[in-house]
Amino acid sequence: MNIDLEDLVLAGVKWELAETSVGFMEMVSRITPARTRVTSVVPPISPTFPIDIDTATAMASRPTTMGALIRMISEFNHPLRGGVTNVVCPSVAKNPCGLVIVTDIPSSEDDSSGTILSGAAGELLDKMLVAIGESRETVSILPLIFWRTPGGRTPTRTEMDLARPFVNRAIELLEPRVILTLGTLAASEIAGTDLMKNLGADVIIQNDVHVFPIYHPNYLILKPTVKAPVWTVLQNVQKMLKTV
Repeated sequence: MNIDLEDLVLAGVKWELAETSVGFMEMVSRITPARTRVTSVVPPISPTFPIDIDTATAMASRPTTMGALIRMISEFNHPLRGGVTNVVCPSVAKNPCGLVIVTDIPSSEDDSSGTILSGAAGELLDKMLVAIGESRETVSILPLIFWRTPGGRTPTRTEMDLARPFVNRAIELLEPRVILTLGTLAASEIAGTDLMKNLGADVIIQNDVHVFPIYHPNYLILKPTVKAPVWTVLQNVQKMLKTV
């Protein structure tokens, strides 16, 4: 699906053209107080008006392909979108096996690279996938929020709710048979369960999708002793993919 002008307006995209010469700006800087000094650099696009959940839901419902949805996500006027944080879009499998991974907020490495689950956590995830005969070529990965929160803090309820329609639409388009959630936030949001109490529980959600919550790779790095129960869950996921 093509994204039209209405989508960009809804997303709060503001186009600006700066034609001021450098020489003129140098002259202005000499006569402008420091606290109100003008700059010739056009600031990065940032939200110009608040977006409500109804608007986010309406926008997310329109794309019919993951490509169109990803483009809409990259233009969406989310409160976390700004000049410092980069958008970290879903990773879409080229040869899907029926497994989708949902993780929490992007890390600092993800923000820098624009790739979800990069760095040490990504390396461990890749090994985990290989262990069950899969890879990023066969598994799609979705973050609950597509922008890193300041300092990596827990996202607010509003920040979560505004991104959720796009996560839901991605799941609809990807049509997974199994979802693997990484971390407590993803377990709570997608499976509606407490990870610490229900590690690896087979939770069935809408459309008979089986959800298995496990610890985030970062937690596995910090606490290697919990790798054993996670490995058991991964084996269950592997069996489910072969039978579902």
